[in-house]
Amino acid sequence: MSKTPPEARNRLWALIPGPIIWAAHFLFSYAVGALWCANFVDPSVGTNPARIVIAVVTLVALALIALAARHSLRRERYGELAAPPHDDVAAASRHRFLGFASLLLNALAAIAILFTGLSVLFIRTCS
Repeated sequence: MSKTPPEARNRLWALIPGPIIWAAHFLFSYAVGALWCANFVDPSVGTNPARIVIAVVTLVALALIALAARHSLRRERYGELAAPPHDDVAAASRHRFLGFASLLLNALAAIAILFTGLSVLFIRTCS
């Protein structure tokens, strides 16, 4: 028999970290690229400094997504393991459903961050 999770922890805030991290990464990467190309382009340097900054920020964002996904996985595996769908009316089932949904959102955000981060491999000039 599994213990009942506290209802205070069954909030929808668990769904937000993945998309927020992705959105912040996307906006930061776009801003760095745009500002670098608009203000600091030197033909001898190229876009390498901006590319390095975007690559580092991509790694940091993926690490943050991994932490959020780990938390989501712990929520999804709470109590007795049950296969999805977690559609029971019990509090533990709602807890696992929110964990599963946030885990999927974190996976989607990680894929989006990888695609945004791929720009450092393909975009070498500002023109």
